[in-house]
Amino acid sequence: MSDQDNSRDWPAFVGIDWGGSEHQLCVLDTTGARLTQQRVTHDVAGLAELDTALARHGTALPIAVERAEGLLVEHLQACGHIVFPVSPRIAARARERYRVAAVKDDRLDAFVLADTLRHEHERWRALTPPSPLLAEIKALTRDRDRLQQIQQATESQLRAILEAYHPAPARLFSSVDRQITLHFVLDYPTPAAASRIKTTRMNGFLSRHRYTGRVPGQVLAERLRENLLAASTGTVAGKSHSAQSFAQLLQLLNTQLAEYDDAIAAAVAEHPDAPIFASFPGVGAVLTGTLLAEIGEDRARFPTQATLLAESGLAPVTRASGRSRKVRFRYAANTILREAAMWWAYNSMKEAPWAKAAFREARDHRGQQHHRALRGLAARWMRVLWTCWSTHTTYDPKRHTTAQTALTTG
Repeated sequence: MSDQDNSRDWPAFVGIDWGGSEHQLCVLDTTGARLTQQRVTHDVAGLAELDTALARHGTALPIAVERAEGLLVEHLQACGHIVFPVSPRIAARARERYRVAAVKDDRLDAFVLADTLRHEHERWRALTPPSPLLAEIKALTRDRDRLQQIQQATESQLRAILEAYHPAPARLFSSVDRQITLHFVLDYPTPAAASRIKTTRMNGFLSRHRYTGRVPGQVLAERLRENLLAASTGTVAGKSHSAQSFAQLLQLLNTQLAEYDDAIAAAVAEHPDAPIFASFPGVGAVLTGTLLAEIGEDRARFPTQATLLAESGLAPVTRASGRSRKVRFRYAANTILREAAMWWAYNSMKEAPWAKAAFREARDHRGQQHHRALRGLAARWMRVLWTCWSTHTTYDPKRHTTAQTALTTG
């Protein structure tokens, strides 16, 4: 029997309003009376003080906190407590039950969390501690996502710099963040340097940097001449320095992203659930890691397909009141999981005939916009994934009725 099944035996309910440097603690008994109300610092001494305060009221206490990860959450779980992550939106609505004024008070927030937990814990699901391997995969995939955002922002900044004084490199190859583009910026940072490039020199440049594209050097040399614009002397002098700096930074970010990919692939290869996710069309090592990290290992967390679709933001929200009924986009969701599912749906169209047919049908016959059709396809894949994940089986297109129909009629 789980700790949550023994909830009637809980002697107290705890709410913690967490902060970067301090946390506010509130402990209530089963009648709602305050047993403890104190502030602790976020350091070794403070967490030890928190442990002592909680130990006065028992072990394996239920604790509500507006976080699902972080040092505080991991510390509480390591001490054996049962953590209930509370959405900030739910906490804000709960606060209105106790005070109408829109004021921020840490003591009140901690009390609201504890008292709401006392009333609503039977409807809430406790946070399951992840295995060390899953925690590693989650840390890697989420930090890779942050690094990729920096990489994309750096690429946009480099493009803007080039367009301001030397647009040819930005228009020469397929994208600015490609290594061949960055090498070109570093080798020929000014329009004057690039103007000396003819077919022979372009071929030498491509050979030197092991260019693997299919565009011949003659075509690239002609494209260079067509876009060889130049700014004033002063602008070129200043911007060329900036372009080289951002190009070197982008090279470093590309290298770091590749290292993250290798680390994720190595960690994913060791997880027993990884083959389930990797068996689907369009899911590589990084997507496998992201899907695995965000969905997790606890099958009880998503008892139905609908709960997983809601978590991933793929199920729309219906608002019905009287004669009014509106179906709208779900904003409150795990955005990381939704983005991963959208990429999965996009990639799957290259490998699964039924997926491409379903997307085209949504676009051409139902008039859906690109992203709406992609979300619909992602939702269909997510239902199949839930079935495989909940039964510990890998994906088999021969058992997937929709896919099998597409294969036999395509």
